[in-house]
Formats: sequence, structure tokens, C-alpha cells
Amino acid sequence: GLFLSFANSFKNMIKNFPKISIVTPSFNQANFIEKTIKSVLNQNYPNLEHIVMDGGSTDGTVEILKKYDGKIIWKSEKDRGQADAINKGLKLATGEIFSYLNSDDILLPGSLTKVAKFFIRNRQIKWVFGKCKIINQKGSEVRKFVTIYKNLLLPFVSKNFLLVINPISQPATFWRREVTEKIGFFDEGEYYCMDYDYWLKVISKFKPGFINENLAGFRIHQKSKSELNVIEHFQDELKIAK
Repeated sequence: GLFLSFANSFKNMIKNFPKISIVTPSFNQANFIEKTIKSVLNQNYPNLEHIVMDGGSTDGTVEILKKYDGKIIWKSEKDRGQADAINKGLKLATGEIFSYLNSDDILLPGSLTKVAKFFIRNRQIKWVFGKCKIINQKGSEVRKFVTIYKNLLLPFVSKNFLLVINPISQPATFWRREVTEKIGFFDEGEYYCMDYDYWLKVISKFKPGFINENLAGFRIHQKSKSELNVIEHFQDELKIAK
């Protein structure tokens, strides 16, 4: 009897935690993807779906994904780039809350519980972002000044503000399923700033929430897109803002 009542209360507890779907687009990031997957699974969040959409990696990524069969949903097939991979994952997602986490970034411990609590307490808010550390290849925090500067700006984000400066860190951003139902998917024509483009579309319709805690780690390394092409990145943001 005791076991049954425990099992039922556990079932109810899971029901009370909104299902979170995290999509990871991946391509040849075998050096980091396992850390990304572990950072999601180690959240020990009771109602979680982690979907990895791999673009047909040839560097050992697929062998790593196979290790997590049953714990994650994954596919490895050619895609039309990062936005396409994210969109494919979102179309498979069955959660109430969506997010995407690139295959070299990480979630910090306890983040998903904080996000779930925020959405439970703030029914009217449809999307939220938190603070995000910048980490290097080894996982140590770097560029703390940039992070401090962004964190000071986060509470003031509005549409007009976002047109001028974008302090939102993509790995620390989460939104309700209905946002994607209303706004649609990521623009596959965007290579650098699909997230910025999306936030501008979302903020036009929905006021954001802010969680004043570190939720994620954004990794910079020699091969990361934002490191290789700083100028193109900036020009793309400018074009989107216009």
C-alpha cells in the first residue's frame, strides 16, 4: 500500500512539472556533445525530453549518441544547416516548454527546475531568459566582464531595446510551446543570428520574463561560429534589426 501511494504521488509530481523539450542541433562536435548531453540528463528533471538532431557527423558523434539510446531521442541525417536541425527537433518535441542547446554549450545544475518553477508561478509569461556564463574549451569561465555587462542589461530588455543591443543568451532562453505555434519556426535563411531574429519576432507579441540566476554556459572555442566570424555576426544582427 505504501509503495502504491508513493508511486501515485510521484506520478502526480511529474505531472506538476511541465514537460521540457530541449533540442540540440549537432554537426561534428564529438569533443563537446557528451558534456552537453550530460548537462541536460544530470538536471534530474522528472519530465524531460532531449532531442539531438545530428546533421550526419563523421567524427564519432554518432557513437556517442548511441551510448544514450533510450535516454535521448536522436537522429543523424543530412540537414540544411543549424536552423533546419532546430526546426526538425521542435517539430518532434512533445513538451510544453521549448529550448535549444547547441552541441558545445551546457546547462548549469538545477536550471530546468528553476525554469519550471518560473513558468508555474508566472502563467501569463510566455518566454523567459536567465543569465549565462561564457566558458572555454575546458569549461572554465572566461570573459567575465562581458557577462557582467550583459547581466546588467537583461532586466531592461524590451523590443526597442533589443533593436539596439542584444544581451539575451540563447542557451539560457526558454519559451512555451504556444510561442512557436503563434510565431512559427526559426528562419532557415539565417546562419549566424537565427536566435536574435526569433527573439525580435517573439518580443513583438510577448513580454519576456527574467530569471536572475545563471542557467547555462556558452562555450567559445576555435571552431565556434561566433569566434570565427565576429564581423559577419554583427552585420547580420544589424540587417535583422533593420
